[in-house]
Amino acid sequence: MNSLLLAAAFAMVVRSLAANRLDRWYLGAPIVMVLAGVAVGLFNESSIADGLNTESVQHAAEIILAVLLFVDATEVRAGRLWGAYPGLVARVLLVAMPVSLALAAVVGWLLFPSLSWAALILVACVTVPTDFAPAERVVRDPALSVRVRSTLNIESGYNDGIVSPLFLFALILAGDDSQERTPLEALATVLPFAVKAIVAGVVIGALLGWLMDRAHQAGWVSNQSARVAVLLAPLLTYTATVAIDGNGFVASFVCGIAFRYVHRLLKARRVHKGRSEARSDVLDTDLHLLEDVTGLLTMTMWFVVGIAAVLIFYDGVSWQEVLFSAVVLTVIRIVPVFLAFLGSRLSGRERLLVGALGPRGTTTIVFGLLAFNKLPVGDAANLILTITVLCVLGSVVLHGIGATWLTRPRAGR
Repeated sequence: MNSLLLAAAFAMVVRSLAANRLDRWYLGAPIVMVLAGVAVGLFNESSIADGLNTESVQHAAEIILAVLLFVDATEVRAGRLWGAYPGLVARVLLVAMPVSLALAAVVGWLLFPSLSWAALILVACVTVPTDFAPAERVVRDPALSVRVRSTLNIESGYNDGIVSPLFLFALILAGDDSQERTPLEALATVLPFAVKAIVAGVVIGALLGWLMDRAHQAGWVSNQSARVAVLLAPLLTYTATVAIDGNGFVASFVCGIAFRYVHRLLKARRVHKGRSEARSDVLDTDLHLLEDVTGLLTMTMWFVVGIAAVLIFYDGVSWQEVLFSAVVLTVIRIVPVFLAFLGSRLSGRERLLVGALGPRGTTTIVFGLLAFNKLPVGDAANLILTITVLCVLGSVVLHGIGATWLTRPRAGR
């Protein structure tokens, strides 16, 4: 374990010291950390499976997911909850994403007929949510129209939070090492968890947002202490919600939304009353430490993907797994997006860009690791891990390197 931590830390330092130079060569953090993980995995192949399937890895993945959900909810770059183009965002999240989930489950059933429907839903939940870690510069690319960038940004911020209850329902339905549940039993377990999570997330997020605002106005908080307080917010929310038998993931996501909303609301009220707003960017400043820590956690997950890649390729990858991963990264994303935007003002190229620019990243990795750890040892768990790695690696190539070509303005435009 010490050698793995040392290798991961060394790779992160190298990436950090040469970030600008590596970015010019299209070697972003995901590619560098995956390659480092592969290099380490080649010398530790015999112990990879045991290392990934441990309680400590499971708990680490849970904490990372809680932090990511909070960050996604707070970092959406828009004054309003659904951004400047709420209709487009609603089409993607409420139409395209459910259709994509259904298509992924159906294609999974055709290619892997031995899997239960619970496992197929898990596969869909792991592979459909988007995350711009593999193509972090795409969402800021000026070659994209503002409405495309806004839609992609808000979608990637909200889709994992929306999918997580379904993921946990499928996980409970599939059963842990000792039991399986009927759909009604699984639903009866998930609903109280979700209700408690929503209440806890709203209360904690709103309270923290109000307290942070009051502390800033009173001058009680320093810049450093404010950043620390925000860093602790998702950890506090997750652990407090789990302590009352709630869904810590949903709570962290809702907490982030409530935290940001309360902050923006209080700021708007002061502006309306004509008060000075010298600290108009205080929320962005408070989030800096959390963003840095999230970046560190994200690089760790990419390192794990590199290690896991060695394991799955040693064990062998079937053509069905490769085909499913290719389809879920392209057709299963693009077709529902085109259907969702029928009748909208988006041009054909803009629809293609929204559909094609759907990278898979940290959310897919964490969901995949959680499923691998919580499911009984066997074909379903191994299949989900394999598909997780294939989708993420495919996305690094397709969306990390190929996105530059895809977003390049065409001649005559």
